[in-house]
Amino acid sequence: MSIYLRNFLRYLFLVGIQVLLLNKLFLRWWANPSGFPTFVPFIYPLFIMLLPISTPIWFVLVSGFAVGLTVDMFMNTMGLHAAACVFMAFCRIAVLKTILPRKIYEYRNLSPSVKSMSWVPFLTYAAVLLLLHHIAYFLLEIWSLKAPMYFILKLFSSLVTSLIFVILYALLFSRSIDTQYNNLDLK
Repeated sequence: MSIYLRNFLRYLFLVGIQVLLLNKLFLRWWANPSGFPTFVPFIYPLFIMLLPISTPIWFVLVSGFAVGLTVDMFMNTMGLHAAACVFMAFCRIAVLKTILPRKIYEYRNLSPSVKSMSWVPFLTYAAVLLLLHHIAYFLLEIWSLKAPMYFILKLFSSLVTSLIFVILYALLFSRSIDTQYNNLDLK
């Protein structure tokens, strides 16, 4: 299967799961009388995270805008997801350069994944990018730091559940999770 078709199908799948399933699932771990905010886990940023490393930055930014705008249309959030995705897409290459041990151009056509990076580097990569995405999204949504504990609770509860969904996706769609065949040499 070509890389373009695979990424297009991934886009449809992740946005479909986000729009049809996760947007309808407002998680309330503790009842609202305790003051815990409601939130929706986000899995659609995984599309940007799993683009091949050699993808040009302009394409990553345009893809981030497109996937964010698609989710915005269904959630009626007026560009919040698009802005957060573009910010995350902009930071993606810096996070990869920090995590990868060699020059970024040496990883042609590899995609960041559990198979190519192993669990710890991939989860670090996913957690950092999701954290950046969630900070941008919730700062734009709340537009105030008058209630910092509310912001922090919403940020980290959403981050944890989003990471759980990323791990589930990685478990379901990684063909072989054998770290001895580590393509990115992250030892």
